[in-house]
Amino acid sequence: MNKLTHFDNSGQAHMVNVGDKPNTHRIALATGKITMLPETFNMVEAGNHKKGDVLGIARIAGIQASKKTSDLIPLCHPLALTHVSLEFALSKDTSSITCRVRAETTGPTGVEMEALTAVQVALLTIYDMCKAVDRGMVMGDVKLLEKSGGKSGEWKA
Repeated sequence: MNKLTHFDNSGQAHMVNVGDKPNTHRIALATGKITMLPETFNMVEAGNHKKGDVLGIARIAGIQASKKTSDLIPLCHPLALTHVSLEFALSKDTSSITCRVRAETTGPTGVEMEALTAVQVALLTIYDMCKAVDRGMVMGDVKLLEKSGGKSGEWKA
């Protein structure tokens, strides 16, 4: 097993030095889901929530969050993202919305944290916009699906 890279030899936390790593095209895909009452789901699906387009606002929130990841996660490097997209898949059967994020950069370190942060904030935004009618929504199953680029190459869940 590899050692935890965010600690130096004496066990002190530090930002990993990526200065000598080559710039490569890096992609990360992440996903997560929010489940709600059927009435809440119908409101979001129909787009007639009194606060407006829930999924459109959640999409923008996720993109914005991906750009702020290094402000939220202390040892993340600030990245110049080249692409971030969010897709939502709605399931009437389970009254759930799955968010899928693709984040890309060309640089010396990966974009997994940016993709995962975007998923979490998009789901939180859906919760925030719908909590007045459904405080029992459940967010979960947040995970990295795949990543590519860099020395470690490709990884798939």
